[in-house]
Amino acid sequence: MKMVSIDSGRGSWLAALTAVAIAVTGLGGAPVQAAGSGLRGWPSRSDGGGPIPAGADCVKPTVVLVHGAFADASSWSGEVERLQNAGYVARAVANPLRGLTGDAASVADFLKTLSGPIVLVGHSYGGSVISNAAAGIDAVKQLVYVDASAPAVGETSAQTSGQTSVLNADPDTLFDAVPYPNAPEGDADLYLLEDVFVESFAPDLPEQLVDVLWASQRPATRTAFSTPSAQAAWMTIPSWYVIGGDDKIITPESQMAMAKRAKSQVKVVPGGSHLTLISHPDAVTDQILAAARAVCAGN
Repeated sequence: MKMVSIDSGRGSWLAALTAVAIAVTGLGGAPVQAAGSGLRGWPSRSDGGGPIPAGADCVKPTVVLVHGAFADASSWSGEVERLQNAGYVARAVANPLRGLTGDAASVADFLKTLSGPIVLVGHSYGGSVISNAAAGIDAVKQLVYVDASAPAVGETSAQTSGQTSVLNADPDTLFDAVPYPNAPEGDADLYLLEDVFVESFAPDLPEQLVDVLWASQRPATRTAFSTPSAQAAWMTIPSWYVIGGDDKIITPESQMAMAKRAKSQVKVVPGGSHLTLISHPDAVTDQILAAARAVCAGN
């Protein structure tokens, strides 16, 4: 597992998080020292780093970005802008948030419509989705996890949140549970309560922006977080990690342990919350670009 330094970034559009929680189990490994510094604020433009030099044997990968729970594809707006400025095709796709098996199948079906190599990126619960969706798709050359779950086969997203995650609290103090049509018995749509969203989900974003993000969140089902992972694509596909140093949803310790067992290359964003994709889009984009360049390098 290799550590890299970061450049600070500033905020961008809409986003989301994560996993209902149990203590993380079976994820060994010691934390790695963080480097760099973080910023908070409103959106800004950046070239996100230069494009891969053109070459006869080099085809730039398409970057596919998968959002997490309580968000939608616009959570990747900052990264999409920067990747496009750097000359990449970037697609932020819809994650249904209905259940891990179906969500992964939906993303896999999208990937199969693309030509050429792919860098597949997941935030939060989206990390569980990409770990399953990429399995068996040879075009996916690199995986990037952003404040994300990377479960092993048989692990649930909830089990990767970490022992000190705020999601270990009583669910009634975390979520509004809302019935949905044809739900399996005991299932419900979950919406994060406002105080949890503001204080634990996005504490490094401006208050006005956080209010908008909370009000416009998309629900995820309980079963999305409690379904065991059927695949662990990180076992065979090279991977990269961006870890918010102050993530209270999926703890940095848990993410470090998952990154270590996946042999990921890691970037820590000091002060970053669970929403580094919004608060630090430059840092997140730099790691995605590193993964994209690795495709052309044949790594």
